[in-house]
Amino acid sequence: MAPTSLTTAMPLLLLLAIPICLEAKPHKLKQTNMVFYMQDWESGANTTAIMVAGNTKRRWYILEFGTIFATDDALTESIDRNSTQVGRAHGIYVNSALGGSDLHLLMSLVFTNKEYNGSTLQIQGADRFLHKYREVSVVSGTGKFRFARGYATLETVYLDIPGSNAIIRWNVTFLHY
Repeated sequence: MAPTSLTTAMPLLLLLAIPICLEAKPHKLKQTNMVFYMQDWESGANTTAIMVAGNTKRRWYILEFGTIFATDDALTESIDRNSTQVGRAHGIYVNSALGGSDLHLLMSLVFTNKEYNGSTLQIQGADRFLHKYREVSVVSGTGKFRFARGYATLETVYLDIPGSNAIIRWNVTFLHY
């Protein structure tokens, strides 16, 4: 059987690939932990979350199944709404439980502080907001947090159901390159 051009070229291609493989260095995963507070204000001055859709036959409300919110919440260093801002939470959350007890979060945490300016973490998951503690997933990231994956433990530190206002403590742990 006569050799084909592919069988004669294969050893040459392998020889060319060896230096490239030797130069490639594996990226080491880093673990980062952050704690900050999300200021979620749906009433009063400086509202940061609004209801954008809901059940047409019922009142739009945080405890009503199907209500959708758009958010641009401040992320701060402490529980104080006026403390140093480290970023913003941009996205939506939907009341996704028939009984009204769960939200589904889809948001980008966009960091504006000096160390991580422009980097983001992508959040997704069920937020059983009537529980004091719950977890959501870190599903990706950009900038200094490329390929992030991990989890965030959320803790409600202030809740005003009639006004639909809340302060949530985020303890985020994630791996990234």
